[in-house]
Amino acid sequence: MEKLTQQEEAAMQAVWQKGKGIVKDFLEAHSAPAPPYTTLASTIKNLEKKGYLQSRKTGNVYEYTPLIAEEEYKKKFMNGFVQNYFENSYKELVTFFAKEKQISPDELKEIIKMIENNDPK
Repeated sequence: MEKLTQQEEAAMQAVWQKGKGIVKDFLEAHSAPAPPYTTLASTIKNLEKKGYLQSRKTGNVYEYTPLIAEEEYKKKFMNGFVQNYFENSYKELVTFFAKEKQISPDELKEIIKMIENNDPK
């Protein structure tokens, strides 16, 4: 699975949000500011070439469906991110965010509680 560019990730977020659809659907679901239609259409085609999407022609348009689940993508690339930037240690990752004051003590307590209860949310 190839790492996506920021533009491709934004497009995939729109695809995952919709589940399936045509480029116009993804443009409406795209986070602001949305790219021009032709740019998004080109990005969607690239995602298909990379194996992230499949298309089916319906009338004059192509309907796209994701081939890779959002959770699968997150898991693969978060593991790589932690490995590359935090010495393969989630403890280092959490410590980084705590030092940068990006996570509060209350949030840390909540995370610990979730881990102890084996509760993903």
